[in-house]
Amino acid sequence: MKKRIMLVLPSTTYRTHAFMTAAAKLDIDLVVASDHRQALGALVPDTTLALNFRKLETIADRVYEFGQKKPIDAVVGVDDASAYIAALAARALGIPHNPVEAAEAARNKYLMRQKMEAAGLNNPSYQLLPVKKKASRLAGKVNYPAVLKPLFLSASRGVTRVNDAAEFAAAFQELKALLALPEVSGRAYGEEAAQILAEDYIEGVEIALEGILVKREFKALAIFDKPDPLEGPHFVETIYVTPSRLPGYVQREAVHAAHRAALALGLDNGPVHAELRINERGAWVIEIAARSIGGLCSQTLRFLPEMSLEELILRQAIGENILEVQRERTAAAVMMLPVPQAGILEAVEGVEAAKAVEGVEDVIITIPAGQEVLPLPRGGRYLGFIFARAEQPEDAETAIREAYRRLKVVIRP
Repeated sequence: MKKRIMLVLPSTTYRTHAFMTAAAKLDIDLVVASDHRQALGALVPDTTLALNFRKLETIADRVYEFGQKKPIDAVVGVDDASAYIAALAARALGIPHNPVEAAEAARNKYLMRQKMEAAGLNNPSYQLLPVKKKASRLAGKVNYPAVLKPLFLSASRGVTRVNDAAEFAAAFQELKALLALPEVSGRAYGEEAAQILAEDYIEGVEIALEGILVKREFKALAIFDKPDPLEGPHFVETIYVTPSRLPGYVQREAVHAAHRAALALGLDNGPVHAELRINERGAWVIEIAARSIGGLCSQTLRFLPEMSLEELILRQAIGENILEVQRERTAAAVMMLPVPQAGILEAVEGVEAAKAVEGVEDVIITIPAGQEVLPLPRGGRYLGFIFARAEQPEDAETAIREAYRRLKVVIRP
């Protein structure tokens, strides 16, 4: 009998096609649950479910009613918010999934810090700051350098390093304005848009780690080096390269730290994406999420034999043993193309020249010309992605940098 998976998709995701392709390959029936009716319009009616992500109290009944007509074997989310919705849906259906409380902690950075502190992990000092308070009254309570961040946004959006009270005041006001935007506050639950997390800045080399939990056992899938320094004031993600060139013992420490952090949150099954910093005091988990790597970055990962990350996730969701699966041996890199300035995107020139670089697999521009763009920390989108593959990680990185050098971004202020 065919398995049926409910895939929870937000209105803004790049991942729909990849998951649908994986489901078709595995002959899995896919039910798409989304908060955006237009995203469902082109799909077959009895394979879709419209959910209101803003009204959590309505999720359980909607999902349970659907599950009575079409039994669901597993629920999978693709980003922080939909992973939380997926946990609520799975609980309503009575099928195995991460606990709702764990999924909630994985999308709320303050709850995350509390869980990791309670578990005795490396953890910076941190505190919750109400946006209604005056910045001048809060600046003296913070240890400098510090990092200010929203509780619920991803991709480094709003994350700012501050080195003194003056920088704190400016960043606090900027974050307050960001959280007041309807597009941002509309994603918050409870008081999340009325609070800012302040934590001590952690020195060190930053990496990203992709893994998957199977009944609390952790399988590391890839460690990505981040060769561009991320020292602030903003933390714009650019290049990821795998496999990591860090010493083996450092990589093992990072995997152990990510596993402990996942268990501290209460996660026990499904994909995990962690950001860590490594210094002389060990591995520090900056953030950990109950989802796979974001954007189109999953295209860097291929598993043997000819398996995408999305396929691996679906296989694990329906109970297949994926612990022996290995990533292909070639090195891979991706660059998330930053928005250099605010304005109207007129063109990204040189795409074909960038694609012609040896080792470059693709250059994908994801924002159409004519749209308004904002750089981080206020903006929340990248211009697109460059992908490269080579025998060695340094060659993949070199290809990415040369391709980026050939691009010219034209933005009208």
